[in-house]
Amino acid sequence: MTITSSLNAGVAGLNANANRLSTISDNIANSSTYGYKKATADFYSIVVQGDLSTAYSAGGVRSTSYRLIDEHGPLIGTTNSTDFAIDGRGFMAVTTIDAVNRGEDLPISLTTTGSFKPDAEGVLRTSTGKVLMGWVANPDGSLGNYPRDTMSALQPVRLDTNQYISNPTTELSLSANLPATSTAYDSDGLAKVMTVQYAGNLGTSETLQYTFTPTVPATGRSNEWTMTIRDSASDDNVIAEYTVVFDDSQSSGGTLASVTTITGDDYDPATGIIPLTVGGGALNMNVGAVGVTGGMTQLSQDFAPIGKATNGTPVARLVSVNIDDNGYLTANYDQGFSKVIYQIPVVDVPNPNGLISHSDQSYEISAESGAFYLWDSGDGPTGKMVGYSQEQSTTDVTQELTNLITTQRAYSSNVKVIQTVDEMLQETANLKR
Repeated sequence: MTITSSLNAGVAGLNANANRLSTISDNIANSSTYGYKKATADFYSIVVQGDLSTAYSAGGVRSTSYRLIDEHGPLIGTTNSTDFAIDGRGFMAVTTIDAVNRGEDLPISLTTTGSFKPDAEGVLRTSTGKVLMGWVANPDGSLGNYPRDTMSALQPVRLDTNQYISNPTTELSLSANLPATSTAYDSDGLAKVMTVQYAGNLGTSETLQYTFTPTVPATGRSNEWTMTIRDSASDDNVIAEYTVVFDDSQSSGGTLASVTTITGDDYDPATGIIPLTVGGGALNMNVGAVGVTGGMTQLSQDFAPIGKATNGTPVARLVSVNIDDNGYLTANYDQGFSKVIYQIPVVDVPNPNGLISHSDQSYEISAESGAFYLWDSGDGPTGKMVGYSQEQSTTDVTQELTNLITTQRAYSSNVKVIQTVDEMLQETANLKR
């Protein structure tokens, strides 16, 4: 009976508008929630009779609700360097602090923003327990080649704010001037000694001692020296020895002509680098390229001992971190140097709206979302990682209030339909009296 179908359509209308009201109320409640993606409800008509030439039966309406995860809210600046957001498409990988503490397999979920702070163990997490995941950099700040179709290489990001680290010297320059008069036939042949300090692997201050012994010929000038290098970290033992010859031509007088190895690693005449094996590691010493000014020289009669470590510092403590457009999380230390400690990849899926929504603005990979891929920040289709920022809610309160009024009126209209059907059914029942 068509009047009964009208009643069913009214009830369906109540259910559909109640569903829409739920999405509206959720959106309004989360209008100030960082990273919240608004929900919406779509209505679809139900047709129960294909032939409309006879009596019409109302099919009513059904509704489906889903979350618009692919929408992006505006970014707002903060004062915390580890407030992260993605400016554009993509997600950060996160896990739960409970799983980290239990040391079990880490369940991965996705989020677009978060206010992360180190806890007592240095784990970078939000107040609700989301832990940021990233690729760990090598001790020298370089990054390996990590797989992009699996999250197995991701690890919880930890900041050792109370731990000291070493920053050993790996580069050293030597631009000493040796007196040309010392290699003349009438020279006294006295050696010249200089020292250069560098930072050792354990944060200690170490010393390289250079002894330059001139070759005194029977006549004329040899322009030749024997350079002996001792290392305090190697019990002051000789770690390398070289024969150094200088050019005496008019065009290149005083520059290096050759460096011949007696003991140690060979000199590279193109770069001017001599690799040294000091106590506990390797160090590149730059003495200057052949025929080029700026390195070691032999001029005049003055000895100018000029040498310095070009990097490395004593032990240092982490003071702050920041993230760049490439997703590199850089640690800044109180000795004035910085190095990359993690790379935070940006996760992308073909259909973001197919992700499964969970509490705390996190999402789970599903068959509908498609397979994920880990991109470098700002690479491919993804947006850039941004620090000192959080993504605001995508809720437009003005639009939601308008939808609220529309939904209320639609709900009331469906109530009126049911009341009218009830009155008509009563009239029908009264026909028997």
